[in-house]
Amino acid sequence: MASLPVFDRAGKEVGKYDIDPAAIAPNINKQLLHDVVVMYQANKRMGTHKTKSRAEVRGTTKKMYRQKGTGNARAGSKQAPQRTGGGHAFALRNRDYSYRLPKKAIQAATRMAIASKLNSQDVVVLDELSLKEPKTKEVAAILKALKLEGVSTILATAALDPVVLKSARNIAGVTIAPVGELNALSVLIPRKLLVTRAALDVIRDRAAKLKSEKDAAKKEGA
Repeated sequence: MASLPVFDRAGKEVGKYDIDPAAIAPNINKQLLHDVVVMYQANKRMGTHKTKSRAEVRGTTKKMYRQKGTGNARAGSKQAPQRTGGGHAFALRNRDYSYRLPKKAIQAATRMAIASKLNSQDVVVLDELSLKEPKTKEVAAILKALKLEGVSTILATAALDPVVLKSARNIAGVTIAPVGELNALSVLIPRKLLVTRAALDVIRDRAAKLKSEKDAAKKEGA
């Protein structure tokens, strides 16, 4: 069981939040985390690389010189891959690198990533975060008070808040996402996970609901 300090906007501790990382993810499968992270990275690849093959290189296809009698090694056209300006032997083509792992595996990896942050004490809990209008200065001041200034951080909110999003999106090293849009890659890359108390409630409640559904399924199967 982890007891996380809860801070207000001024960086003052105002309470504790008890949460069990094992309740979020009973075990952390590093291979699954690796597979899911690689999937997200592959899905980000543009795949727009292109090089010319010897059939696409401009120039004559005439034989450079006769086959025998010159003293040189026999040679074909100037488009041969070993010659300057020739085509590539294995020319690159546009391709789609994206693929998809099973949905349950991806969801499990997200929970494991959050649990790993809890185990490594890289989770900072903010009591609440609500802004009347977009103010980057206010969010920057909160990060400074929490000693997260200059630290790569993902800010997780309970639901999408356009005002908070507009206030934090221009801060270097800070990404923002509602709990429903978190994934293993977005959680693991930043050094710190900054969550509001409400967002942590959502994470805990979803994990508890999933566990109850699994237990019910086991009872039915038995």
